Amino acid sequence: MKVHGEPMRTLWVEPDAWSVGIIDQTRLPHVFATLRLTTLDEAAHAIRSMQVRGAPLIGATAAYGLCLALRADASDGALERASALLQATRPTAVNLRWALEEMNSALRPLRPSERIAAAYRRAAELCDEDVAINRAIGEHGRGLLVSAWERKGRQGRVNVLTHCNAGWLATVDWGTALSPIYQAHDSGIPVHVWVDETRPRNQGASLTAWELGQHGVPHTVIADNVGGHLMQHGEVDLCIVGTDRTTARGDVANKIGTYLKALAAKDNGVPFYVALPSPTIDWALEDGVRDIPIEQRDGRELADISGRLPNGEVVTVRVTPEGSPVANYGFDVTPARLVTALLTERGVCAASTEGLLSLFPERRPERGTGS
Repeated sequence: MKVHGEPMRTLWVEPDAWSVGIIDQTRLPHVFATLRLTTLDEAAHAIRSMQVRGAPLIGATAAYGLCLALRADASDGALERASALLQATRPTAVNLRWALEEMNSALRPLRPSERIAAAYRRAAELCDEDVAINRAIGEHGRGLLVSAWERKGRQGRVNVLTHCNAGWLATVDWGTALSPIYQAHDSGIPVHVWVDETRPRNQGASLTAWELGQHGVPHTVIADNVGGHLMQHGEVDLCIVGTDRTTARGDVANKIGTYLKALAAKDNGVPFYVALPSPTIDWALEDGVRDIPIEQRDGRELADISGRLPNGEVVTVRVTPEGSPVANYGFDVTPARLVTALLTERGVCAASTEGLLSLFPERRPERGTGS
């Protein structure tokens, strides 16, 4: 994707061939700034503080975090400690665990002297795989927007509602939920995006709106509670959101507020799609409401809000009374029954165990042969 017209990824190895560059997403949309990560602790802080965020990008950053850790100590014990530190940074996004497992599988059989070079190779491969996966999600999902436009007689525009940020800023490139939107826009489909502000961190208003604007996609920022009203009045043709973890039966965890949008969509007959790369599927879990860990974040994210003054200064102010307790749940779970379909790199399927297994048959449990 592009920043000020120039192609760019969200994560890269710097010209020194070992340190890692990222976009500091905590400063968007008012300031575009990049950071250079040089240590394991800096990589862990970038994930924990949400300088990088979005399940796929968290996984990619963790992979490079291991690279930086091994530069200091490539022993078995150091690899184990670094993996544990990174795993603890964000509990909900399963891509984090997946990326660390992929890295450990590649590195543990090697001698310590071989691990650094191998780590950088595998991390680069994971990033390239993420880009390919997200491009494929967009190719499959684009057809849903084409179909929506055809149902409207190829008149007017296709109105898509999305929640949080599941664009290229949440991945290495392309995005998940926004990848079909970008590809439809680029092919001439008149797409318009309703962008939920997504309190409390405002990733929709600050990140999704920013990257859609960078790409020239028409969009309108709305308060989180507006979506149901728009659906009641026929102003939403379909919803597409991302997910940080999807269970084997199709329950999806996404940014807090997603469940409410799915309920409104169900009540108004609006298709509700979830875009996910396969590393986001947690095949070990069935009941998402019961089993997916929900991150509870610092209450200041809800109590405070940042913005830009007319003079250009960016400030943070408090919006709640001093002393009022704050509960800041980061995610909620949308049951599979509310999801119209899942969009993956292998195609579109029902939000169910059989639907997922139709696209990923290698995950089907082997049947016992009996005696």
